[in-house]
Amino acid sequence: MTPILTIIPLLFLVVASIPWLLPHLRTNLRHLLRKPTPQSSQKPSRITSLRVYPIKSCRGFEIQKTKLHMTGLDLDRRWMLVDAESHVFLTIRQIPEMTRIRTGLSDDGEYLLLSVSPTKGGNKGDGGKEIRIPSHPDKSWLEKNTTLATDIEIWDTVTDGYVYNPEIGINQLFSTFLNRSVALVYKGPTPRVLKGNGDPRLLGRVQDTNFPDVHPVLIASEASIDELNGRLKSAGHEGISIERFRPNIIIKGEEGGAWVEDSWKTVRIRSSSSSSGDGKEGGGEGLTFDIVARCGRCQVPNVHPETAEKHRTQPWDTMMKYRRVDEGLKYKPCFGMLGAPRGEGDIRVGMRFEVLEETDRHRYIRGF
Repeated sequence: MTPILTIIPLLFLVVASIPWLLPHLRTNLRHLLRKPTPQSSQKPSRITSLRVYPIKSCRGFEIQKTKLHMTGLDLDRRWMLVDAESHVFLTIRQIPEMTRIRTGLSDDGEYLLLSVSPTKGGNKGDGGKEIRIPSHPDKSWLEKNTTLATDIEIWDTVTDGYVYNPEIGINQLFSTFLNRSVALVYKGPTPRVLKGNGDPRLLGRVQDTNFPDVHPVLIASEASIDELNGRLKSAGHEGISIERFRPNIIIKGEEGGAWVEDSWKTVRIRSSSSSSGDGKEGGGEGLTFDIVARCGRCQVPNVHPETAEKHRTQPWDTMMKYRRVDEGLKYKPCFGMLGAPRGEGDIRVGMRFEVLEETDRHRYIRGF
């Protein structure tokens, strides 16, 4: 093949990409022209907590160890509540009481335990009824107990999901508690491909996830929640738990190193012993994540995770004063970093957390 014939397909690809690239090049030009991504000088930290939230916007639980999949931590946001008729997703944003829906695991890990937490006043929905469903339902169980729907709507995407049949009893339990007709949905087989900062044209690979808002994993730092609580308490407000932000991986963070996560670009998790094994538990090369964006926050953190009571102003007002740090999220404060894993493996509390690369070019891009 002559040189000119070799170049023609490349030129065609460049020209075809121009309509998509121009808006992002204009928006991010000064970021793109900055210095190359520096290596990191941040000190290693360690994982202090792992949390999964099996049903989107419902109460999650801590776990000492689990598996990391390309779609996120095992079980995390694998289920979601939707309006029973429209199949549009429901969250704490509209229904704070969803945080009183509890999830747990049976001792053998085979079943997800679902219930509604009691309140002091004995509100409707109390009573302690618990329903068990398989934590990893196989094809035959799903065919017998669910109906596959292709119109499950979450944000600006439509995907598929297995809607639980009435005989299971879970839809009735949650509908009675929330005083509206809802249905539980398990993510279907069609990939929900990442958008925005995780779009394949930016991430460099096609990656999907279950039912989180945007990206597979949220990582947060104890140092940053401590700094925020210091501000809240000095202003006469109560401190809050990091659970308000619903992270998956919590690290200790450097002492006095609040908000250093803003610059993370690539991070790695591995066993504390660098000589350990084959990568199955973060040993060797470990588990690497691309940190694709900062996490812009709505007012969900104002909701107390146990009582569902929503504070009128905090911590939103405090964060708005100093955590509007992303030019792509001008009207939202940021807490935590959104990551896309490059591989799969076991992950556990106590593992070493390393920052491999940093960047000053993070800018949130909405789905497109």
